[in-house]
Amino acid sequence: MQLPPLESAVLIRRYKRFLADIELLNGDIRTIHCANTGAMTGCGEKGDIIWYSNSNSQTRKYPQSWELTQLQNGQMVCINTHRSNQLTLEALQNKVIKELADYDEILPEVKYGTENSRIDFLLKGKNLPDCYLEVKSVTLVKNSLGMFPDAVTTRGQKHLRELIAMKQQGYRAVIFFAGLHDGFNQFKIAEYIDPEYAKLLQKAIHQGVEVYAYAGKFEFSHDKPTALFLTNSVPYLK
Repeated sequence: MQLPPLESAVLIRRYKRFLADIELLNGDIRTIHCANTGAMTGCGEKGDIIWYSNSNSQTRKYPQSWELTQLQNGQMVCINTHRSNQLTLEALQNKVIKELADYDEILPEVKYGTENSRIDFLLKGKNLPDCYLEVKSVTLVKNSLGMFPDAVTTRGQKHLRELIAMKQQGYRAVIFFAGLHDGFNQFKIAEYIDPEYAKLLQKAIHQGVEVYAYAGKFEFSHDKPTALFLTNSVPYLK
């Protein structure tokens, strides 16, 4: 996935969930938009280098958007979780996700279920059961261990219930954890953050819902990040 043209700055603070103050290279202070409504644990500490994009929209109050954080240890994380579906779509199209490579038709944002939901992707293939694919972003990493979620997610719990129902109806159901962080090589659920989500996921697995996690990698050109893509599956620690 190609990233938009990015500029770097120093993070001063994030506040009101959607806003962040940054210091530009020339010393100017600017307020930018933050698309990540989660806890962003470890993804944005005061003094971190961040990368932001610019919008030409005349209706936006804050035309700059926080896209990435470069951590103190040099690792990169995409904090704009809207990118996770773009990243996964490209991986599906390029047959990178080997467990789903046999599907040829990819339908995004399809309404389904009994709880007024939209599945991220409905996959269809010849002589294959339809596959309901829910995508989640991995941005929380500790000691090379990627985790989800970084905050209690009632929405994520709802998605698990919907996937269980789809599997019970004879369809294939998959929850896919997309690496927006380049610092992990194994994955688990952050049970200490959302024990109900962890409990529901175990129930989903017992019902036949499949779970996959893939690592992310950034590309650079002239010391600027230019692309993010998924590389390979990582072990899921139950």
